[in-house]
Amino acid sequence: MNWILLIIAGLFEVGFTTCLGKAKLTSGATSAAWITGFFISLSVSMLLLYKATQTLPMGTAYAVWTGIGAVGTVIIGILFFKEPADFARLFFIATLIASIAGLKYVSQ
Repeated sequence: MNWILLIIAGLFEVGFTTCLGKAKLTSGATSAAWITGFFISLSVSMLLLYKATQTLPMGTAYAVWTGIGAVGTVIIGILFFKEPADFARLFFIATLIASIAGLKYVSQ
């Protein structure tokens, strides 16, 4: 169950970085709405990370959480913010995914 919470926490990390990116591109009330989404996503992400670390090793949980956030943020950047998707970038994202899966596999 805590692995599921950790994955959801990582997805909310993607949410808060996406909100931050959108807030940067807007102004006024729209920007304020994105900043509100940022703080909500940040709070939920941290709460779920805290809950997950009650039974999971801290180092593993933190690495998986940041890895999910990093991979998800890069994918969102490619799909919605027109960031480059060259071979090297995709290769290193793939190695990061393999590392995250490896950490989960070797953790009790």
